[in-house]
Amino acid sequence: MWRGILVLILLAISTVAADAQRRQINPIPFSHEPCSVLDGRPCTPSYCSPLEPGPCIPEIDYPYGQNLQLTVESLPAEADRAKYQKPDHDLDTIGDLFAELRTCWSPPPSDNARAGMQVAVRFSFNKAGGLIGPPQLTYATAGVPADTRTTYLNAINSSLNACLPLKFTGGLGGALAGRPIAIRYVDNRDLGK
Repeated sequence: MWRGILVLILLAISTVAADAQRRQINPIPFSHEPCSVLDGRPCTPSYCSPLEPGPCIPEIDYPYGQNLQLTVESLPAEADRAKYQKPDHDLDTIGDLFAELRTCWSPPPSDNARAGMQVAVRFSFNKAGGLIGPPQLTYATAGVPADTRTTYLNAINSSLNACLPLKFTGGLGGALAGRPIAIRYVDNRDLGK
């Protein structure tokens, strides 16, 4: 009788070990892996079952990060032109906010500008769509004179002030209030210098 119990325990352990080797966590995000109705599992990224061994790790490909970063180009590429169109409604999503911030940008005049200049600023909005303090310069292209940096910072301030206050919906205003937003401005115009 003990021999039979021992054989069953060893058989159960070998089955569990083989199943654990077969069901490893998939390192490929769901959006890059083909899914079929013949797979024997649902084609949703966050499906988990209490009958499956191991942790339940949903593989969701979020379109935006947690840190609200945005790149704004002076001359957007043809493929990105749709991202630079002003929304015709109150801002309700992060995508609407980013589109609004892209359309606000007015680079400095070409006689005061520098080709390839990159400037990054960080600031926050309040619930009503206004700024909480002025944008803080966090990066500027190396080797640029201080007056050029000041020119770009002034252009950023005047561009943002021309668009303020932004018209947030109640939900987006509450979610964004006080969260830092980092914007990298890239002057990719051909200035002929």
